[in-house]
Amino acid sequence: MKEKPGEPQQAAPAEEQKPVEEEPKGPPTVKLETSMGDIVIELNEDRAPITVSNGFMIQGGGFDTNLVEKPTYEPIKNESSNGLKNDRGTIAMARTPDPDSATAQFFINHRDNGGLNYPSNGGYAVFGKVVKGMDVVDAIAQVKTAEKAGMTMPGEQSFPVENVVIISAKVVSN
Repeated sequence: MKEKPGEPQQAAPAEEQKPVEEEPKGPPTVKLETSMGDIVIELNEDRAPITVSNGFMIQGGGFDTNLVEKPTYEPIKNESSNGLKNDRGTIAMARTPDPDSATAQFFINHRDNGGLNYPSNGGYAVFGKVVKGMDVVDAIAQVKTAEKAGMTMPGEQSFPVENVVIISAKVVSN
């Protein structure tokens, strides 16, 4: 049917718009690519929001392979009272004796470390857990170590003889 000039045009019927349903948002997950294999970590931003937003995805530790200290953000508030425990496979912030001194260094608990839980010495803030790659964590824990002047306490054999390197840290889900 041809429209006549000057006659109002009929609007096309509006399509029914369905509300867009958002997929449930899961916890952010980070893949650490290391020189010994990949480790996938689920971050707990509900229980440790300050720690998770501190830039963990950008920096993996405090030193490069030449033991040059990396630049960091300002220290953050210790969230060790969040109820998360330093159990095998959890990731926590490293710090100095000052509980509110954590910046970029972290550690993965290779075994249960109840002595690091709050309130003991202020606790160490757990902010996630390994969800894939615990075999890589186990392999890293087995590398040969030695004493290293300026990096370990005298007599402490805890410095890796060969570098274990974090090649990248990428958010894989959010």
